[in-house]
Amino acid sequence: MVLSLGRFYWLAVLLGVIWAVELVNIATGYVLNGWLGLLPRSLSGLDGVLFMPFLHGSFGHAAANTIPLVVLGSLVAITAQRLVLMASLIIVALGGIGVWLFGAAAIHVGASGLIFGWFGFLVARGVVEKRAVPLFVALGVVLFYGTMIWGVLPGQPGVSWESHFFGCVAGVFAAYSLRNSGQTS
Repeated sequence: MVLSLGRFYWLAVLLGVIWAVELVNIATGYVLNGWLGLLPRSLSGLDGVLFMPFLHGSFGHAAANTIPLVVLGSLVAITAQRLVLMASLIIVALGGIGVWLFGAAAIHVGASGLIFGWFGFLVARGVVEKRAVPLFVALGVVLFYGTMIWGVLPGQPGVSWESHFFGCVAGVFAAYSLRNSGQTS
């Protein structure tokens, strides 16, 4: 497997957009969150399904999501290059729709649904594809990020556990629905 920096271009763009939006949000007093955040069971909040991953509640929130985005996004880019776009779209769409249908009545923002989705995707892909590289990556992800699974449970005030839960479920779904699609990626 030849590793080129081109595999990571999309990830650099994603992080650039997240941080550009964060700077605009800081400058405007986080007005974008009210306009574009996901508000469950509200037609005006439905666009948040697409925009939620780019919006964050604070500088610290965006910073806390950056490292897992880089690590898990890089693992997806390295091991599933042909699947990264489709898997990410499934995670954002299905995870966001899950939050929109069942989430608490609050504005939901942040990329953690995508992060938990990539976690679920990488772990489930290792199980369903039964090939050495995805299985090895799944084991590594569980060893280094396994404790994050507790984030899918309610309990921390101000944290959208629903985004974590539905993102993870959507990631597992993506791994099953895209299995064997990118074996040479």
